[in-house]
Amino acid sequence: MPSVDVLVVGLGPAGGSAARVAAAEGLSVLGIDRRAVIGQPVQCAEFIPLPMGSYARDPGVFSQPIRHMTTLLPSGASQASDFPGIMIDRAAFDQAIAARAQAQGATLWTDAMLLEVDPEARRARVRHAGREQTITFRALVAADGPHSPVAAQLGWPALETVQTRQYTVPLTQPRDDTVIWLSPNYPGGYAWLFPREGQANLGLGMDKALAPDLKTPLDALHRELVEAGWVGEAILSRTGGAIPVGGLRPRVFEGAVVFAGDAAGLTHPITGGGIAPAVVSGELAGEAVAAWLGGDEAALADYQEDLCDRYGPSLERAVARRRELGRVWHRPEAREDAVHRRGWIAFGEYFNDPIAQ
Repeated sequence: MPSVDVLVVGLGPAGGSAARVAAAEGLSVLGIDRRAVIGQPVQCAEFIPLPMGSYARDPGVFSQPIRHMTTLLPSGASQASDFPGIMIDRAAFDQAIAARAQAQGATLWTDAMLLEVDPEARRARVRHAGREQTITFRALVAADGPHSPVAAQLGWPALETVQTRQYTVPLTQPRDDTVIWLSPNYPGGYAWLFPREGQANLGLGMDKALAPDLKTPLDALHRELVEAGWVGEAILSRTGGAIPVGGLRPRVFEGAVVFAGDAAGLTHPITGGGIAPAVVSGELAGEAVAAWLGGDEAALADYQEDLCDRYGPSLERAVARRRELGRVWHRPEAREDAVHRRGWIAFGEYFNDPIAQ
């Protein structure tokens, strides 16, 4: 029966970062991921904020700089906002973080399926390389996404999510901005165009309880942009997935199990941005489990407090703004610019107007 100090489930930015930090602390680390290749398929618009630039230095990660964000309102009015960042190759980004974990001594398994976790006995059953194995661990970092199997094994409730659909399309003219469409056509979310050199990620996210068909509005937007000369007709690739929008979990640890990234509910409920908090929370989780295993009994509670201090206020505001928008999506007010200005981070009203109770 293989035994490790730390078992990391999920090798996206959160899991890879946790594995790297824990291994650097001298712990034996096994990271597992159900995908055959880390980072693939990409389910992401591939934008990171500028402060994350140091993570884009690995070969193949950097795609292009972003200077600002353009937001389009239902009336057609637009606003340019100072929101610089970097477009990345997300698969290369995840793989670079995983490679750093391996360089620190972590063992990583791909095409490895978590079958069962017993958190009290600190055992996990995993299918890897065609056979089932039982792994014993002293601590487990759950970085296994919005539909976290580890959370399900603990009996925790599922996170609230929205669904996304995205096409990669040719870009006819270079752009250095991300473009956001706010519209009642995209209830519970928004549409976007993020340039990547000669291509662009064109997508949308919506609450499927309000609008279950994502394909029709995305195809309509694609046609509109082809006619406007922004993008080409070809669809080079398709992807999609779930984004958690309910905010931070009430607890991010239970016994020897610690949650990070999307599994912890750290994705921003309005923008859907989750790469930066995934990396940061993964690093903090790696530090916390190392300290806890080293005898610091308060380390995991301190980790939760740190996440609450760093992300709690912004996540709580975003959840409240989503709740406000949720009351009007199918009402005439949803076509008013003022409603969307209160509900989007590019506008002062998002931060300054009181939260509706």
